[in-house]
Amino acid sequence: MEKRVYEVWKGSNKFILGGRLIFGPDAKSLLVTLLLITVPVIIFCVFVARHLRHAFSPYNAGYAILAVAIVFTIYVLILLFLTSARDPGIIPRNSHPPEEEFRYDSSVSAEVGGRQTPSLQFPRTKEVMVNGVHVRVKYCDTCMLYRPPRCSHCSICNNCVERFDHHCPWVGQCIGLRNYRYFFMFVSSATLLCIYVFSMSALYIKVLMDDHQGTVWKAMKESPPSVILMAYCFISLWFVGGLTGFHLYLISTNQTTYENFRFRADNRINVYNLGCPSNFLEVFCTKIKPSKNNFRAFVREEVSRPTLQSIQGAEAEDIGGGDPRPKVEDDLEIGEDLLKISQRRNIEEIDEDIRSRGSNGPAHTALEVDAILDSDHRAPTIRSETRHSSWGRRSGSWEIATDDVLSNSKVMESRSYMTGKEGRQ
Repeated sequence: MEKRVYEVWKGSNKFILGGRLIFGPDAKSLLVTLLLITVPVIIFCVFVARHLRHAFSPYNAGYAILAVAIVFTIYVLILLFLTSARDPGIIPRNSHPPEEEFRYDSSVSAEVGGRQTPSLQFPRTKEVMVNGVHVRVKYCDTCMLYRPPRCSHCSICNNCVERFDHHCPWVGQCIGLRNYRYFFMFVSSATLLCIYVFSMSALYIKVLMDDHQGTVWKAMKESPPSVILMAYCFISLWFVGGLTGFHLYLISTNQTTYENFRFRADNRINVYNLGCPSNFLEVFCTKIKPSKNNFRAFVREEVSRPTLQSIQGAEAEDIGGGDPRPKVEDDLEIGEDLLKISQRRNIEEIDEDIRSRGSNGPAHTALEVDAILDSDHRAPTIRSETRHSSWGRRSGSWEIATDDVLSNSKVMESRSYMTGKEGRQ
């Protein structure tokens, strides 16, 4: 049965609805965030906004306080969902290292079979051009790719994310290229919601003071939920409000949280800064790029390719791992056969010459034949071709000794002499 991409995904993400929604591994923390938003709003609607419905008599304007609280809360929850349940900009990992970057490095060698052999290497970093400036990008061993500029590998989600900002535990997801806009809108909207709830709770305290002609303490005693909501919103504003201000600064300077914390002390030139107006337009007015992953697609089986270790092992076996004896024996047998063929061919030519001269001229004696064989037609030494390994190193050459050739030649000469002698007898 074919599997889909999300079923064999190597990252730490969690998928629901058949891969339609993707969350981080700490998605359970999202429930805490939901409770921190919805519970205070429910308390506000029940104990504060409900009593303010008739506080503004013209046209029952008090109902608007309740409606705004409900609609604004739904809006914040939608932004939270868009931030947490979508691909933040994950770059698909490779199944093998980039082969076009491989190179042989003789300075880094491994000893295999008693010989030093070069090893396959590829650069750990390389430079790319960004706005006319060279930017160094790193190689990711986990995803087996060179990270694009502003990309980083999230150790929690175990993915390389484009324009990686940070991993937010409150939303249970990485914040990157495709969800940063929604993250900022969520944080800023949550800030406005805190301000709204705090303001309406303070207004309700003021209404109680006017109705009962009492002091602030008496009004606070009459509506404890209002006091609790005001304290809660005040504390929350330090968090979400401070986060909103910090990200406003990052957007205006076109930085990410990761870049700001890591390169703050390096005094590097920010090559991505296009000016404050252009930086805001880039974040809020550009089209969000489509996801590079189709998590619901079926997995395609790829042909397995040799790994770096198997390539080095094969080269090592070719260089010094095999037994050279079969190769030596084969070369000697081939050389001996060639020697016999050469001698046989020479004898046949001499016999034809004798026959032709026997009919047209004086015949040669057997001694003359021996002299001819010994002087003019001695078989040459046969040398096999030198083998070269795939690394370009001479792995050895095999040749037949001259003494063996001469001994073979003398044997053939003695045989031809005996044949001539027998013929005369």
